[in-house]
Amino acid sequence: MSQYPATYDAWQSDPIGFWEDAGKEIDWFAPATSVFNKDSGAYGRWFDGATCNTCYNCVDRHVEEGHGDRQAVIYDSPVTDTVERYTYGELKDHVSGLAHVLRGLGVEKGDRVVIYMPMVPQAVFAMLACARLGAVHSVVFGGFAPQELATRIDDAAPKVIISASCGIEPGRVIAYKPLLDEAIELSTNKPDHCVILQRDTLRCDLTLDRDVDYDQAVNAAILAGEGTECVPVLATDPLYILYTSGTTGQPKGVVRDNGGHMVALKWTMENHYGVKPGEVFWAASDVGWVVGHSYICYGPLLHGAATVVYEGKPVGTPDAGAFWRVIQDHGVVALFTAPTAFRAIKKVDPKGALIADYDLSSFRTLFLAGERSDPATIEWAQAKLDRPVIDHWWQTELGWAMSGNPVGLGAFPIKLGSPGKPMPGYDIHVLDDEGHPVPAGTLGNIVCKLPLPPSGFPTLWNAPERFISSYMAEYPGYYATSDAGIVDEDGYVFIMARTDDIINVAGHRLSTGAMEEVIASHPDIAECAVVGKGDALKGQMPLGLFVTNDGAGRDASELELELVKLVRAKIGAVAAFKCAVEVKRLPKTRSGKVLRGTVQKIADGQSYKMPAAIDDPVILDEISAALSARDLIGQVT
Repeated sequence: MSQYPATYDAWQSDPIGFWEDAGKEIDWFAPATSVFNKDSGAYGRWFDGATCNTCYNCVDRHVEEGHGDRQAVIYDSPVTDTVERYTYGELKDHVSGLAHVLRGLGVEKGDRVVIYMPMVPQAVFAMLACARLGAVHSVVFGGFAPQELATRIDDAAPKVIISASCGIEPGRVIAYKPLLDEAIELSTNKPDHCVILQRDTLRCDLTLDRDVDYDQAVNAAILAGEGTECVPVLATDPLYILYTSGTTGQPKGVVRDNGGHMVALKWTMENHYGVKPGEVFWAASDVGWVVGHSYICYGPLLHGAATVVYEGKPVGTPDAGAFWRVIQDHGVVALFTAPTAFRAIKKVDPKGALIADYDLSSFRTLFLAGERSDPATIEWAQAKLDRPVIDHWWQTELGWAMSGNPVGLGAFPIKLGSPGKPMPGYDIHVLDDEGHPVPAGTLGNIVCKLPLPPSGFPTLWNAPERFISSYMAEYPGYYATSDAGIVDEDGYVFIMARTDDIINVAGHRLSTGAMEEVIASHPDIAECAVVGKGDALKGQMPLGLFVTNDGAGRDASELELELVKLVRAKIGAVAAFKCAVEVKRLPKTRSGKVLRGTVQKIADGQSYKMPAAIDDPVILDEISAALSARDLIGQVT
C-alpha cells in the first residue's frame, strides 16, 4: 500500500507542521523564528529567521558524522575516456580550497559568481564553493553564445566567472575561452577575475590580467591546507540565480533560497526517489539546467548519496548502450533523465538488444521528466528494462516535482501519459481562461494555489514586478504554470502542452500533446512534434513532424497516410490533422526540449531568434528544407 494518500493528507491538514518536521533533516546554525512567514515576500517565506549553510549540509556534516570515506561524486566522461571518484572528504578539500581561492579574489557573502562550465566535477565544486561562502552562483550552460552569456553577466553582475578552456561533445570541441572573452567585451558589468580550468583536449592562453589558472590556484590551496569555514546565511538568502532558457528578450533570473531548497530536496531523495544515503543516484542532465542543480549537485549530496557527473550522450558515446554501461559500472540505483534520451536510444536500438550486454542488477527505478513522456516511450522502457518507469513533472521555477509517483512512499498505480499526482506542498487546480474551475477531465490552465512549498522561487532577480506579472497576476491567489492539461477524477495530472502550444482549430481548443501521443504510438515512429500552423479559414491547423526508427525503411507518404488515419481514429475529425512531414531530426535544446515555437515560426514564414540553448542550429535548416519541399512555409495548409 502506498503511503502517498496519508502523506498528502498530512500535508493538507497541517502544511506548516509538515515542513517543520521535514526541516529536522537539515542542520541549522539557528532555528527559524517562523517556519512560514505569510507576511514576507510576494506570497510568504519559508524558515524565516533561520541561519544555515547549504555547503555545510551537502559536505561538512557528512564528514563530521564519520562518512568522509563514503563516495560522493563520480565523474564519468566517455568523450575523454576518464572516470574519477571523489569521497566526501576529498570533496570537502576541493570545495574548501576553491572557496579559499574565490575569497582571495574578493568574493564575499552576497556576491555573484557566474559558472560557465562543461560537465566536469569542477562545475559541482564551484557551485558548492559559492554556497560555502554565502555567494550566489549563476550557472550558464557551457557553450552559450557570447551575446546570451553577456546578457546574463550584465543582469547578475558577477565578481568572478569560473569557466574552462573547452567543452567536449561527440565529434566536436567547443572553445569556451573565446566565447567568454567576447561575452565580457559585450557586457557592461565586467567581472574582476576569470578562473579557468585548463583541459588537455584544448588548452587556452591565460594572458589577460583577470585570468587565473583553476588547477594551479586550487591545488596550491589544498597543498597548503588553506580552506574556508561555511559562512552562515539566512534561510531566505539567495543560493543561486538560474536564467530560464529559450526566451526572447531578457531572460528571467529565477532565484532559489537556501533553507527551503534544502528541506524540499532532502525530503524528495528518500520519499520521492526512494534512494538511501550511500547509494548512487544519477541525473543524466547538465548543471546548466534546474535538474542539474537539484539532482546532480544538491539533492544527492544533501542526502549523503553519491551523484554521477556524466560527460556524454545517451547515444554516440559510443553507442546506444552508454546509459546501461554507466549504470553497471557505478551501481546506479535510480536514473533520472529526459524522455528525449530514451527516444534517442529507442530510435537507434528499437529492440533494446544492447541492454542484455550489461549487469543492471543494482538498478531499481527510471524517472522521466523535462518533456512530456508519451505512453509509447514509457511502455518501451517498461518492457525492455522490466522496472518501474516513473514520469514526473516540474519546472525551473519550483526546483522539484510538482506531480509524481513517490517510490519512497510506495508507488501507486501508473496511468500512462500522466506524471502522477500532486506532491505534498502543491495544491493543483485546472482553470479556464477566465479563472473558473473546470470539471475533472477537462482541458484547461494548470495552476497551483499559493503559497508555493519550500524551494519555490520567491522572486526573479532584479525583476520583482515581472515576477508578479509573469506568474501571479493572471490568476490571483495562484501560481500560473503556463502548462495546459487536465486533472482526472482520480486526481492524476495530465500535462498536454504549454499553453502556447494549445491550438485553436475553427474554435476548438486542441492539445498538440494529445496528437503527439497518438503519432508516437505508431511502431515506426521514434519521436514527433505537432505545432499549430496559421490557416486563413480555420485560424490554425495542426502540422506534424516525425522521425522514424532506424531501419524502419518506410515510404514517407504511406506513413503519413497511416498517421493521419491514426489521429482521426483516436481523436476524431475535429483534430483536422491532415499533414505529417518526415524529418531527419527535431530541433531541441541541449536539455532535450523540442523547440516547437521555433518550428511554428518557420512553418508560418515568420522571422525568429536563434534559440540560445539549441543543440544544433543546422537542424532548423533541415526543417526549413523539409517544409519547403512540401510547399508548407508561409502558406495556408
